[in-house]
Amino acid sequence: MGAMARTILHIDLDAFFCAVEETRNPELRGKAFAVGGKPDERGVVASCSYAARRMGVRSAMPMSKALRLSPGLIIVSSRHRLYSEVSRQVMGRLHDLTALVEQISIDEAFLDISEIREEPERLARGLQARIRDELHLPCSIGIASNKLVAKIATEVGKALALNRIKAEGEAKPPNAVTIVPFGEEAAFLSPLPADMLWGVGPKTSARLTELGIHTIGDIAKWPENEMIRLFGENGRDLARHARGIDNRPIETERETKSISQEITFSRDVRDDNVLEKTLREQSAEVARQLRKNELAGSTIKLKIRWPDFTTLTRQTTLNHRTDREEEITKAALDLLKSVRKPNQAVRLIGVGVSGLGQPIRQLGLWDMDHEKSRKLQEAVDVLQEKYGKDIIHKNISENE
Repeated sequence: MGAMARTILHIDLDAFFCAVEETRNPELRGKAFAVGGKPDERGVVASCSYAARRMGVRSAMPMSKALRLSPGLIIVSSRHRLYSEVSRQVMGRLHDLTALVEQISIDEAFLDISEIREEPERLARGLQARIRDELHLPCSIGIASNKLVAKIATEVGKALALNRIKAEGEAKPPNAVTIVPFGEEAAFLSPLPADMLWGVGPKTSARLTELGIHTIGDIAKWPENEMIRLFGENGRDLARHARGIDNRPIETERETKSISQEITFSRDVRDDNVLEKTLREQSAEVARQLRKNELAGSTIKLKIRWPDFTTLTRQTTLNHRTDREEEITKAALDLLKSVRKPNQAVRLIGVGVSGLGQPIRQLGLWDMDHEKSRKLQEAVDVLQEKYGKDIIHKNISENE
């Protein structure tokens, strides 16, 4: 377990997008509603209220199916800028408690509260009350000696609270607080389904079932070397995690591994011009983000999804790092030509740049034009940030 016992808190905002919408429009409270795209444009449920969940509506479900399950369902368009802003306010309150915060998504984070001299349950209830009173948002919290068990504690606490609320005939957020005492990790995990462990996807789950392994406790009964023989390196993690062992630290800042942009079209696109225009816009945005972060990358990646949901990625690696829109666009367009047949319909398209590092700026005589164009590009970035994207329309010639 390591020399020192840690105390890790996992926080998960309950039905976050819906909760934010309810703060802006209190009439939605208690009603069956979903945040997401329109059903006639192949929209998907991004989040749904607890009243909608009682009708069988779930996140990631097509909105058309959600409407069949819950005919009176109210559909609210997503407002990602608003959710990001509210998320920032929540994370600010977490940082008030400790600098050891690891945000894992827009509505979820881990905190290492080992050094805080307050009884963990009191601290959790205080944090929950502060987020409820100041931001009007519900949240559930799990506390344990490591990240894995704390996260599962949150999930278990939420499920138990929702079952109880359902039995009482209500539809409201779980607001759960679940604490797994030090030394009781394995006993807590033992009766839970095996697929609640990180690293157990559909394939591993099917293989475990074949071996007669159904619960986390069943995994824990197997010797570690036997799990490694059956599942390779993943077997070592399975064996340790099943015993409640997880030594990963809180990562306070994630290093940027790649910068990307993608879009799912509301209707499949066959038009070459639309696809090219989309790639150009995405490449320009990726280049702008790179420059803003003072990064450049050598690997340019195209992501494409056909109407049957087959998703491909193709990449090309340059012999230098770049943050230039033209280079990223050219590579992305070349990759598109290499992978797409004429007139083939596209559902999703995206561009990304990885292999990131500091831009290399060694100027020989021939690079002066490049440097001049980069300085101009940075000036354009500043103007667009200040006055909006449409301030400057750049004419891109065909032979660029």
